[in-house]
Amino acid sequence: MRKVFAAVAALSLLTACSSGTGAGSGSGGDNKTLTIASVDQGSIEKVVEAFKAANPGITVNLTTSGADQYQQQIRTQLASGTAPDVMTVWPGNGNPGATYVIAKPGYLLDLSDRPWAAQLPDSFKKVAQYEGRTYTAVFGLNGIGAVYNDEALSKAGLTAPGTWTDLIAFCKAAAGKGTPAFALGIQDNWVTQLALYSLVATEVYSTDKDFDTRMAAGQATFAGSPWTTAMAKYQEMNTAGCFQKDPLGTGYEASQGLAATGRTLGIIQGNWIISLLKQKNPGGRFTMKALPATDDPARFIMPAAAGAGYGVNAKAKNKDLAVKFVDFVMSPAGMKLFTETQGSLPTLSGAGTTVDPGLAELTTFVEDNRTVPFMDQLWPNAKVQQTMLSGLQEVFSNQSAADEVLQDMDADYQAGS
Repeated sequence: MRKVFAAVAALSLLTACSSGTGAGSGSGGDNKTLTIASVDQGSIEKVVEAFKAANPGITVNLTTSGADQYQQQIRTQLASGTAPDVMTVWPGNGNPGATYVIAKPGYLLDLSDRPWAAQLPDSFKKVAQYEGRTYTAVFGLNGIGAVYNDEALSKAGLTAPGTWTDLIAFCKAAAGKGTPAFALGIQDNWVTQLALYSLVATEVYSTDKDFDTRMAAGQATFAGSPWTTAMAKYQEMNTAGCFQKDPLGTGYEASQGLAATGRTLGIIQGNWIISLLKQKNPGGRFTMKALPATDDPARFIMPAAAGAGYGVNAKAKNKDLAVKFVDFVMSPAGMKLFTETQGSLPTLSGAGTTVDPGLAELTTFVEDNRTVPFMDQLWPNAKVQQTMLSGLQEVFSNQSAADEVLQDMDADYQAGS
């Protein structure tokens, strides 16, 4: 079964590189129509409307889809010349839609000459660039943690757990009340990684901040490292009833509904989930906290990094308008609108973003330098993440063991780029 998953994943992989800027050259479009493909469902729509208002007479054809579907489609579209002018691009190298992966074969327009490119913090430049050239406009910083439905917690007479021991007790108590602790929608396989990343952040990096460097040097592996402990705790959470019945049969959209309406007490997700939950429950209050991975809160670390941004198709039919849209996203007005609608933190100072009060703990962790990048962003190829995602689904369906998944991840990591 694993080999089948791996083969399917391999077919969807993009290889990666660059193209010259020349935003106005060779456009070939009508200069009035822009095509955009995005995974930012629920937040990009307002940005598009604001862009259209600032540019009367243009037409924007926007399509949105889930990350899994998007990543499966984008390589085919790029290779066939049918890709949109502007597209979602993830930072780093961790998935089929990531910067390194689709910049390498020349699919992305070089945006290094845009004014905002030089203003990106160094940590963001590292994952927005390929071979020193900027290809991705990263507008928001995102974190991963446990997001609680405050009203549901109060109704259940429970409080958010502060230690690992408390977390397991919390899950058992919540299950006993008929309201599971967390919604988990791993029918969409990208969701499988989020709880694991939250556990890995503390288990691995609180005692070994150089783990990624040692991995790259061949001095560490997933198997035999604290990743095994994090995997075991993920499975223990499942056994303790932390999640609703049949996570594998629950999609991302359905999991939002469970958490928004109080049928679960929360959800383990990125901070972007808060705005989506509020769309389903406008009067709701939702608070993000670090997911406890140990009994020592002083060790807690949260995953936080540049989130998905936007790139321009090197063969865009309307490069002028595409670059104009990306510049708008990175402008103070565009970034403020996008990050407030999405519920993320801005990557550039001066955006004036009003941060959702539910993100106070994430903001503190960022300010206190108690965060680590999303684990996949600096892996040497996209295969590692794909193997992890499909492997975790197999673990939840009892078709594979966690140790086997980690060993397969090691094999893909060691295969390089």
